[in-house]
Amino acid sequence: MVDLVVNERLTIPAGELEIGFARSGGPGGQNVNKVSSKVDLRWNVAGSAVLHDDDRAWLLQKLRSKLTTDGTLIVTSTLTRDQAKNRDDAQSKLVLIVAAALDRPKPRRASKPSKGAKRRRVADKRHHAEIKRNRSGNLD
Repeated sequence: MVDLVVNERLTIPAGELEIGFARSGGPGGQNVNKVSSKVDLRWNVAGSAVLHDDDRAWLLQKLRSKLTTDGTLIVTSTLTRDQAKNRDDAQSKLVLIVAAALDRPKPRRASKPSKGAKRRRVADKRHHAEIKRNRSGNLD
C-alpha cells in the first residue's frame, strides 16, 4: 500500500492504515462465495502520529458519527468484483472524507451598511410611506 495524500498539510502514511478483505455480498453468482473482494480500510484518527493536536481534535469532533469508540475510521468498498479496484475506491473514499472533515469554514467578519446604503433605505421608506399616505384619498 502507498501513503495517502489528503492535502498539502496531511499525508497518511501506509503504516497507519490497516486493510482487511472479506467476502462481498450482492451480484456475482458463485464468484461471491469464493473471492474476498470487499475491502475494509481502517485508520486510527485518535492515535495517528501525523496529525497535529488541533487537527486531531477537529477531526474527532467532525467525524464522531463515523468513528468507533477507540477513534478508528472504517471505510468499506464493495463497488466492484475486483479486490484491487475496491482497495483504490476505499482509499479515495478515505481521502475525500478526511479532506472534507478538515475543511474549516472561513470566519465571518461583521460588517455594517455604508452611509449611502442607509440614506437610500430611509429615502425608500419615506417614498413608500408617501405612496401609502396618498392612497387614503379623497373620494369625491
